[in-house]
Amino acid sequence: MTRHGCVSLLLVAMLCLVVGCKEKASTEQAKTNDTPAAGSPAGDTETGAVGQGSAPAEEPAQPVIAPEDLPTPVELTEDDWPWFRGQQNDAKVHSQVKLARSWPAEGPPVLWETTVGEGYSSPSVVGDRVYLNDYNEETKEWMVRCLSFDDGEEQWTYKVKKEIRPNHGITRSAPATDGGFVFAIDPKCELHCLDARNGNLIWKKFLPKLYDSMIPAWYNGQCPLIEGDRVIIAAGGKALLVAFDKATGEPVWETPNPDQQLITHSSVMPVELDGVRQYAYYTMQGLVGIDAETGAMLWQFPWKFSTAVPTTPLALGDGKFLVTSSYGARTAVCQVTHDGDTWKAEELLSLAPPTDGWNSEVHTPIVHNGKIYGVGKKSRGLWTCLDMECNEVWNSRRKSFDLGGYVLADGMFFALDGRSGALRLIDAEADEYQQLAEAKILSGPDVWAPPVIVRGKLLVRDLGKMLCLDVREQTLAADTSDSKLQ
Repeated sequence: MTRHGCVSLLLVAMLCLVVGCKEKASTEQAKTNDTPAAGSPAGDTETGAVGQGSAPAEEPAQPVIAPEDLPTPVELTEDDWPWFRGQQNDAKVHSQVKLARSWPAEGPPVLWETTVGEGYSSPSVVGDRVYLNDYNEETKEWMVRCLSFDDGEEQWTYKVKKEIRPNHGITRSAPATDGGFVFAIDPKCELHCLDARNGNLIWKKFLPKLYDSMIPAWYNGQCPLIEGDRVIIAAGGKALLVAFDKATGEPVWETPNPDQQLITHSSVMPVELDGVRQYAYYTMQGLVGIDAETGAMLWQFPWKFSTAVPTTPLALGDGKFLVTSSYGARTAVCQVTHDGDTWKAEELLSLAPPTDGWNSEVHTPIVHNGKIYGVGKKSRGLWTCLDMECNEVWNSRRKSFDLGGYVLADGMFFALDGRSGALRLIDAEADEYQQLAEAKILSGPDVWAPPVIVRGKLLVRDLGKMLCLDVREQTLAADTSDSKLQ
């Protein structure tokens, strides 16, 4: 073979090698793009380094709004519901508005409705505005929507391109607002700070990249917490919890995470223990207590969760916490004490594993008049009353609520049947299960979003629409009188 022939063969071989490498790279990229979403049956999770869909844009180094143009928080009233579980973080309505104790067969009157994407995000309300996380599957846009509380009309919409694959819903997190700022965490754990007046972006933080953390199974489920001039979230990775300055997005403190505890769908809950303000939070390894001023970890209660969907920590008083989750996790009560600067958390009691023992699969129970109320996993969703030692007092017998949400208002529980979409009104003062009213108002399945009541108006949603219902006593009494006159 001539020298020219050898050179030609060598060039051809090199060309084939390059083409082959490119094809392999293209194939590997395609595999990456086709990997299941976080929380899928394959169990894949996402990190800041390897994400699915379009990569999030870099967060601004500085707020994109000039300091003099930043919004001003409003003075909240007892009628506002500014974040998950309400202003006092207890899923109770503290307004003085009297509510009806019965409805017509078709249910309370519908004031307005709006179309929503698939998900379980509940709304937050301050003043005359409703804030909701949402997703448009056609345009692949995650959104924060601002609606009029009076008629449901769109006031503004903040949109971000975000490739999300539905897996038992898409949106799970409620936004938090003080009437000036709006904070929302999207399914891929990016924290967005918006101007409540117009939806303009102020700053954002992509937490998995910033803290080298993982996105939980079934995407993000936690809701931001606003306290004073800070917003507190769980990041995971290099920092378990982080307090950001509301206006600048700069970290005020970060909780070290040497054990690399993973975050969950739990939301951070404030609690006062022996005069010390703390934040309670569930990691995949158990319950932790964080100093609200410094971010230092004060105590830990190890507990095994099989998946990332524990409830939000529920304080029972006197340093006690109800620890409960789903997918076979046991329920326990832990006691937090301290001696000087030393804090510790110890198990007081634990229940048998489901289905023999009680646990809450999705929603955080409500403490009322020395009792614990909620939907238990046992028998797939019985409405249950427990004493403070977790002994069952009574349940709804054959009446199942599946995984429906609930809220307490005016001495009554407004509880949804997660399978059928029925709304049930339950007497919160009775010594047994006493249902006052029922009406099918939504379409199942998976009616899992927590309901919200503001100024006598009930906001509920399913996988396709959100309704605003008038549950005020005066409205339904007037409707009853009018019908009698006819």
